[in-house]
Amino acid sequence: MSSGVTVSDEVKTLFNKMKVVKNEDTEEDRIRLVTCIIDDVTGEIKVEKFLQQKCDECKDDVFKCLQNLMPNDHCRYILYDCHFETEECCKKEELVFLLWTPENATIKEKMKYASSKGAIDKVMQGVKHRMQLHDMADIDKDEFAKNLTDKIKSLEGHAMRAHAH
Repeated sequence: MSSGVTVSDEVKTLFNKMKVVKNEDTEEDRIRLVTCIIDDVTGEIKVEKFLQQKCDECKDDVFKCLQNLMPNDHCRYILYDCHFETEECCKKEELVFLLWTPENATIKEKMKYASSKGAIDKVMQGVKHRMQLHDMADIDKDEFAKNLTDKIKSLEGHAMRAHAH
């Protein structure tokens, strides 16, 4: 189902910047989180906010920052540069695309975001993980790590609980 919603050039630019990290990019300047909304006036998916690693909100705990960006009554698209380590001691940095549709959002808004997801999916080629989240329980570190892979040792520098295999 197509909604007629388009994706702004700014969203495309930020995605490409996150996807292709250049050697000269310092860790602090890297973009870690981008939240996008559908502009009701233009019918375009646009950047609401983007946060770099060095910002006060992200510096201490990027994952906590991610949780704080989720409004409890409005939908969002979120692109997250997730850093984790597997049980095989392999450090990974992978992009995660999130569709946030909280229970308190209106049915109309949830449907609009779900039906417009295809437009942003086309732009975000190469994203390894896609998740749909509905409440804060979905954003619990351990739950989130399980959704990435069942072999995560640490997420954003925080050790994960051991999972029974």
